[in-house]
This record gives sequence, C-alpha cells and structure tokens, in this order.
Amino acid sequence: MGKIHLFRHLASGLALTAGLSAGVAQAKPAAPTVEQLAAYPAVSSFSLSPDGKHLAALQARGEERVILVWETAALDKAPTVIGSAKMKLQGVAFIKDDLLAVSLWQPYDLRADRLYKTFTNKLMITDLQGKQWREPMPQQRAESRDEQVRQALSVPSILDTLPNDPDHVLVINRVGSTSGDVYKVDLRSFKAERVQRSHDRVAGYLTDAQGNLAARLSNDTDGKGAFVAAQFRNPNSGEWEEHFRSYVKSRDEVEVVGFADDPNIAFVRSNVGRDKSVIYEYDIAAKRKKENLFEHRFFDASSTIVNRVKGVDGVGLGEILGLSYEGPRGSDVQWVHPKLKALDQALRAALQLAPTPTELVDPANGERATVGYDSHAGYRLVDYTADLNTAVVAVDGAARPPEYYLLREGKLSSLGKAYPQIDRAALGQTKLVYYKARDGQTIPAFLTTPSTQLCGDGPWPSVVHPHGGPWSRDHMGFDGSMWVPLMASRCMAVLQPQYRGSQGWGRQLWVAGDAEWGQKMQDDKDDGVRWLIEQKIAQPGRVAMFGFSYGGYAAFAASVRPNGLYKCAIAGAGVSDIRKIWARFYTNPFFREAQAPTVEGLSPIDQADKIKIPIMIYHGDRDQTVPIEQSEWFADKAKASGQPVEYHPIADYAHGPAWTREIMGDQLRLIETYLLKGCGGSGL
Repeated sequence: MGKIHLFRHLASGLALTAGLSAGVAQAKPAAPTVEQLAAYPAVSSFSLSPDGKHLAALQARGEERVILVWETAALDKAPTVIGSAKMKLQGVAFIKDDLLAVSLWQPYDLRADRLYKTFTNKLMITDLQGKQWREPMPQQRAESRDEQVRQALSVPSILDTLPNDPDHVLVINRVGSTSGDVYKVDLRSFKAERVQRSHDRVAGYLTDAQGNLAARLSNDTDGKGAFVAAQFRNPNSGEWEEHFRSYVKSRDEVEVVGFADDPNIAFVRSNVGRDKSVIYEYDIAAKRKKENLFEHRFFDASSTIVNRVKGVDGVGLGEILGLSYEGPRGSDVQWVHPKLKALDQALRAALQLAPTPTELVDPANGERATVGYDSHAGYRLVDYTADLNTAVVAVDGAARPPEYYLLREGKLSSLGKAYPQIDRAALGQTKLVYYKARDGQTIPAFLTTPSTQLCGDGPWPSVVHPHGGPWSRDHMGFDGSMWVPLMASRCMAVLQPQYRGSQGWGRQLWVAGDAEWGQKMQDDKDDGVRWLIEQKIAQPGRVAMFGFSYGGYAAFAASVRPNGLYKCAIAGAGVSDIRKIWARFYTNPFFREAQAPTVEGLSPIDQADKIKIPIMIYHGDRDQTVPIEQSEWFADKAKASGQPVEYHPIADYAHGPAWTREIMGDQLRLIETYLLKGCGGSGL
C-alpha cells in the first residue's frame, strides 16, 4: 500500500483486524492475585527495525524472559526466539535493520572495606538470530582487580544510532581513562574511533539532525557558585563555545532538545524568567532567541520529536513532528506535522479513545480551565518507521494495563496484552484532582477510587501514597510497580499528592518544597487526608501512608509528627537521617548547591523512639541508592516507643525492580498483609 493510499485510508478510519476488547460485563470483578501482579508483563519492550521489516519484543516465560523477533509481514509465523543463559534480559531495541541492542542485568557482590551488594548491567549487540553477541564499546583487558570491577559496573551508552548510516553508532565510554569520551563504533567490525575527548565536567552531549556532535552541557563553578553551561560546537573551529550559563541555586534550566535541518538552528527548552518551561528556536551564530515553538499553560514543556531520517516523502530532515510536555500522563504529545495529526485522529477513532472533560489548575496562580483529556486511557507511539507506514502502538491507563498493536498497511493488529490475567475492572478509576493546603497552596494529586462493583460505595479505607524523589512526580499511566493496582483492588482509595517539591508542574511548586522536608511538604500530604475525608472518600481513622524512597521518608515523618491522621505507615527504602544522606550524596558543588540546601527540616531518626503510630518498614539488601542502614537505624530505635514495629529486609532487592518474581511477590505480599491484617491490628 503506498503512502497516499495509507493516509487516505487513515483519514477514513483504521481497520482493526483483531478487534478491541470492550470487556464482558461482570457482576463482580475478580481482584488480581499477588502472583498475577508480581508476574513479568507477558509482552513488553516492543521495537521496530528502521526499515519496518522486523519486530522485536520481550516475552515472559515464568521467571525468565526471551526475545522474540517476527517479520512484520508474517506475524502468523513463529518468531525467532533468543534467550540468555548468563544474565537476565531487561530490554531490547533495534539499533540497525539487522542488529538489536539488548540490556541485561545480574547481582554483583563487591568486596572492598565492606561487602557491597548491588547489580551489574550490560548492553550487548546481537543479530536477529542471537548467534553473535558483542559489547558496543570494546574494552581493553583489565590489568587490575579495580579495573575489572569498574568494567563490570560500567555500561556504555549509545548517544546516537545514526539512522542514516547503516553501519555505525556513536557511543559514550563509561570506564577507564577515556570515560566520557565519544566514539564512532563500526557495528560490523566493532572497531571504535574516538571523535570527542571529554572531561569530568561534561554532563551530556547532543547531536544535530546530521548526526554530528553539536551541543553539550558542562558543569563548573565561578565566584557566583556552581552552574551548568549550555555549549555549542563551532563548526568552523571545532571549539565548544558557551551560550547559556544557569546557576543551580537559582533553579534555572536551559537545555538543548533538538536541531532543525539547518544545524545553526537549535531547539531550546528553558524556564528562565518563567514558571513553566517553554521551547523556542535559537539562532546559534547570532546567539539570538527566535520565536517560541511551544508552551503549555499548566505544565512544563519537555522536548521535541524531530525527524532524523533523510529522504522521507513528505517529511523533511529536522522537521518537527510533535512537541511533548509534562502533562498528567507524563510525556504528553501535541502533534504538529500534518501526517502525525492525521495518524493521531485515525488512531483515536480506531482505538475508541474519547477525551473526557478535565479541570486543570495552575499551582502557581490558581487559574483554571476545563479541557478534553484522555483521563481513562491514552495511546503512545512506541516505535515507528520514518515514513509512518508501520508503527507499534500502546494503549494504557491507570486502570488499564498496556495493550500493544501493530499498525501496518492501514490496519491495526493486536500484538498482545502486558497483563492479560488481570481483570482491569478490578483496578478502580483514577482522575486528576486538586485541593488546597492549609497555607493556600494548590496541590495537584491523582486519586484512585476502588471499583464499586467489587468494593461497594465509599467512603473507603484510604492510603496516601507520596512519590519518591522528591524532585519527581507521578503520572496517570499504568503503575508497573503494582502498588496502586494492589491497593485499589483491595478496596482502598489511593491519593498520590504532587506535594511542593514535585517537578513538572512549574517552578513555583517545585521550589516551594525547599528546606520543608517533614514540614510544609508533609502538611501537603496531611491536608490531602483532610480533603479525602471532607469529600467522603476516606473513612476517618482508616487512613495509612505508604511511600518508597523519599516516600519512605514521608512515612517515617508521618509516624513521628504529632496530631497525625494516620492509623499506620509503611516505609519502603526510606531516608530516616537526612544529615547522613547529605554526607553520602552531596559531595560535589553541584549537589551541594542545587539540592543539599533544600534537604532541611525534620530528620525522623531524631524522634524514632517516640513514633505515634504502628509502622512497617522494608528495605532491599542490594540498595545502593538509600543504604539499608537508614531503615535499620529507625526500626531499632522505634522499638523503644511501645508502638508495633515490623522490619523486613528483602534479600536481592535493590532500589528498583525485583530480581525474581518471588521477590516481587514477597514485597507486594508484605504491603497487602500489613494493610489488610496488620496496621496495629485488624488491618486498615
């Protein structure tokens, strides 16, 4: 089918060969078991070859995962199966038409002054049959034990796949004396040519539409303090020249996010002098800002989606296809190219996605607007060919596990569901809400309420579930940690407050959390409880707090603050001593000036022996982000309070994904059991 025919077909609506499952009405949904929630997604990590002839993905087979490779023109034929005997597969992506980049991981024990238990990751390149495996960055033979360790723990990163070059990629080395240097690697001979020497102050590079190194960020200090400089490479001299300097203590951000076909025109994201980040064109030679390309009234702009493939009919090199922003679902996209607009319209119709009226509120000034938004489910273009003739589409929502489709020749074919065993009707419903903190600050939040078919009408037992970071945020997509699906399917309402200190909602909310740990940041969470009760969502006296990482800190804080509203708390991998976290992480001027001054306030360990409510604490013994000692200290001291204290170290668990499905299930079961049966007795 030719391109004109394809888009004529798109305009009249896509055919969906496998049909969309609207779901059979059930009198009572089936709550998923812990084993179902803990399982690997049945299919994930879909990727298309650049020429659109092959499709790869991960498939779960119990405790292991394998790579499947299909011909897109023959999905009915058995795929090639590629496994790994030594390490576990984490992800797969096409790097060339005939080559796959595969990420793998395994536990790693490092014996130095003490035993450090962590995980090591590897990035490997293999063919479509999985016969030959090579590292993308050739390494010299290690001459010492220390060098072996550094090589084992280092992972080179692919800077640019060079889509117009069938044989080469750009790779950043991450180990040895050449760490940070950029190499052009021949994927046929695996010989590497260094194209850029680096230094330890460089924070990252960006290539232009032609694949040339064109911009980078560099960290340094001067008399005013630590700063991040955005530099462009002078095409005549090859020298790096500074164009923007942003001091970290001011929280200004300037980032190059793309280039036009003209390498003199860059696309820059900046929040300088603004509450919300904007994307604008920048004339490099003239050092002059041009027109704004994109800004959103309620959310930070984040990036550009640019065509980087030459010779595409109707789509120019360096032409902007879409612009993304930090909307409720995360990287929401506003498509601007006519072909993408037509594709968007056709996909939405075929996938039966209808926007619902959604109120948005600006936390900085309280301004409001009601817009149409995909609150219940939305789609993502996971991967697509440059001509847009072939694409992988994912549909998901907070209460809708991902479903995958292949768009080819104007037709959508089902590729499978990530969690076909989960009854999505049991996961409740999530929406964006806003409430006022006690000082008048507007707090965005995501509220998940249980299925009334499964749980009856509210109010319900409820959990305040703050995100980690705290310089982070939550989204309305499906929660792959399974924490929210677990709690909602156990008939609990879940509030995820985007408390002050959260990013993506503008500068004002972000900086409002500075030096307010356990204070105004904690008030925001407590005021969310009061709002839940006022709205008849939460049952008074039956509210818990559960968080992980910074969220675990918040749970520690909830347990020691007076006049609390919680029956109990769960702290996963939480920070209990903020002073010792300073000493661990803020060892360079950028962390010291950018974040250390913001980490001030309540240190829960100081009052751990006076906790006011029961608490359950768990922590992975391979966590190198928040050391397990942070939980051990709190648990040991809290036992003197007289309150029930549970502490569960989890073997072979880090600050992220579980090493085995059994470990994943153990973690979820701890949460489930405590909320249903513990929480000081009789459950929440």
